[in-house]
This record gives sequence, structure tokens and C-alpha cells, in this order.
Amino acid sequence: MTTFATSSGTVAPTFRLEQKRSINGEFPGPRSTELAARRAAVVAKGVASGVPVYAADADGGILRDVDGNSFIDLGSGIAVNSVGASDPAVVRAVQEQVEHFTHTCFMVTPYEGYIAVAEQLAELTPGDFEKRTVLFNSGAEAVENAVKVARLATGRDAVVAFDHAYHGRTNLTMALTAKAMPYKTNFGPFAPEIYRVPMSYPFREENPAITGPEAAQRAITMIEKQIGATSVAAIIIEPVQGEGGFIVPADGFLPALAEWATANGVVFIADEVQSGFCRTGEWFAVNHEGVVPDIITMAKGIAGGMPLSAITGRADLLDAVHAGGLGGTYGGNPVACAAALGAISTMKELDLIGRARSIEAQVTERFAALQSELGESSIVGELRGRGAMLAIEFVEQGGKTPNADATKAIAAQCLREGVIILTCGTYGNVIRLLPPLVITDDLLADGLDVLERAIRTVNGG
Repeated sequence: MTTFATSSGTVAPTFRLEQKRSINGEFPGPRSTELAARRAAVVAKGVASGVPVYAADADGGILRDVDGNSFIDLGSGIAVNSVGASDPAVVRAVQEQVEHFTHTCFMVTPYEGYIAVAEQLAELTPGDFEKRTVLFNSGAEAVENAVKVARLATGRDAVVAFDHAYHGRTNLTMALTAKAMPYKTNFGPFAPEIYRVPMSYPFREENPAITGPEAAQRAITMIEKQIGATSVAAIIIEPVQGEGGFIVPADGFLPALAEWATANGVVFIADEVQSGFCRTGEWFAVNHEGVVPDIITMAKGIAGGMPLSAITGRADLLDAVHAGGLGGTYGGNPVACAAALGAISTMKELDLIGRARSIEAQVTERFAALQSELGESSIVGELRGRGAMLAIEFVEQGGKTPNADATKAIAAQCLREGVIILTCGTYGNVIRLLPPLVITDDLLADGLDVLERAIRTVNGG
């Protein structure tokens, strides 16, 4: 049994499902095949799924499909199920709230849960200034509203985003997102006054010796020459880029950007939709370098799987918006708020910040040794990330050419053996590891065994 060390001693999480991988036969099985046929008749083809099985139950680090197969979940619903897919505290909070009311609309009849979540976010987000929060449903909504606030508060229009960025699928957030396919192709025209500058991507820098501050200055110079600092309302950046490939910028890159933004009256927005809530071994990824954003956007891990997102930022910025200028029918739904309070309590009780660091140590030790063993001519280009937000970038043997085919083959072999992993990256050549933070050591080790075997096989033995 895995126990988590906390300030008050050790705590062992409890699970309903046996935390063990088990594949009963060929899959997709008959029930998943039946559901796939029903889906084809009624669900739009534009909605794609990475795994051909259908979920029936999930708990801890296990996802069980409708045919009784149990998979190790190293994707967490894209970093959503950090406390597991059915955390007891979340379940209790949701059940209690549902018994009273499921909705009133906070803009019509407010309720305490919304305020309680805002109080927690004021406590957990970086910065000792007075803060305000607004709740929404999705990460894209949070990003859109952060940009709205920045434009209104500054009276400026331009917004700066970065290469390899992902910020959502709505019109404005598609404009902020860097990757065309599948997110942007044929969906234009996009929102105007969005500008893109180079990211710090240490593995793929033309000059490997470039420092974080130097890479930041490269971006700043482009901003000043092509846009003009006085025209920029906001810079928005993922402190660890998600869909772009779990890119961790070089040390000093984020602080230098934030310093320039402050000096020029530009709102610095940290998009922590995927990296927030203990995922990187801190409450938020910006904490690793002591960066304090003006506004931080949050979603995914915030509410244990219920749809909730938020922006939290400086009170002077958010309070600059006129009454009625922010909101939405379902934003801060009472059931989702209850789930968030339950999830945050679990994060604190189990010290999931510490747990994320433990996962990082286990994964890094395993795959750093593998990379060293396979040598420089292998398909393993780089292991990177923070906490339990880790990635392996795959390349053609003997170089840095992206190897998307190897990545797909590895993911497919893992699935056949009962391990769900996700791919990402601008070039489709990155496997990302996002295990639930409550995963047991034994289950994590089993999943990593499967992944290691797949890498060895695809690498050529």
C-alpha cells in the first residue's frame, strides 16, 4: 500500500477498484464495439477519441471499460483527474450539494460555494496583493475572459502569445493557439490583434547555449519592433506548455518576460489550465521561479472532474470591469464548486504537491537510465517536465528530426498491454505522462514497465 507523507503523518488513500492492470481478451471488446457503432450513427465525426474502449468505472489510477478490462490511466483525462476519477471527498461534496440544489445561476441568486472557491483561490494563487476571482466552465472561457479583462483595464488591443501554445478551441483561443491541425484548419477567420513570438524550447534551439533571459529578450525585441509595447494589453503564456509538447522554458525566461510586462504596463497572464493544482510539484507552475502573474487562468484539475474554470488576479484589474461585464449562466455551478472544495481538501490532506515530486523522481530515474542505456543514437530525444507533468520527445535515430511514427507505435503498444498514455507536441512526437497524483507506486511502476518495453521494441530491441 502506498502512503503519502503529510505534515500530520502518513495517509493512505482509499480506492473502490482494485489498483491492478487486467486485460481479459481482445479489445475493443463486444460492448465497446457496440457502443462505437451507436456513436457513429449519432455523434459528429469531428469529435475524436484516442482510445477505442468505453469507460464504465474509474478510481485512483485505474480505468475499467465496459468489457471488464482494467487499464492503468497515465492521462488523467488530460490532467483533470489529479485526485482520481472518483475521489471520496469530491463524491461526498457533490452528493450533498445535489440534494439541495443543482443550479440557480450566481448572477441571479448567489450562493456560498462560489465565494468559498474564490477564497481558496485567493489563498493558493501566488501574490500577496488583494485578489478577485470569476468562475467559468472551461479553460477556453477562462482564457477569453482574462483577455477581456486585460484589454478593458489597459485600454489596449494587442495580445502576445507564443510558438507551440495551446489556449483553447473557441474563436479567440484558436487565434492564440499555435498548432493548425486539428485545432485551427479551416475554422477561420480568427480574432484579430493576436501576435506570436518565439518560445524558449531548449531541446530545439538553434543556439543550444541561449539562456532563458536571452530567449526572453529575443521575444521582447520582436514585440517592441513589430507591435510596440504601448499597444500590448497582455502577454499570455503556459509556464509549462501542454499540447505543444510539455515544453519547459529555460530558467529565467518567465521572470524576464514578467519583469518587462510590469515595466510596460502589460498584463502578464499565466495559463495554468493544465499545469495548475499540484500537477508540477507546486500549486502552480509559475511558483518554481517565483513568478507572480497579474492574472492566472485555471481549469482541469480544479474540481476533480466537474466542469469548472477560473480567473484569479489583481483586484484593480478585475474590478475595473463594469457590473454585468463578466459571468455566464453556468459559470461557478454550485455542484462544480462543491467538487472543487472537495478536490482542494484532498490535495491538501494528501500533500499532492509532495506526491507529484515523488512521481517525478520515480519517472525521471527510470527513463534517464533508459535514455543513457540506449545511447545518443536512440529514438529517445529528451525527457523533460516538472512534477507529474512529464514528457518524452521521440526523434529519428541519430538526430533531432521529430519521429511521430515511433510515438504512435509506442502509444499503441502500451494500449494493447493495458496502459493509457497520451501523445502531444507540435510535431506529434511527444508522449506525455499525466498520472493521477493518487496513483500507487506499484501501479505507476507497472505502467512504466509497459512503456519502457514499448520504447525498447520500437527502438529496435
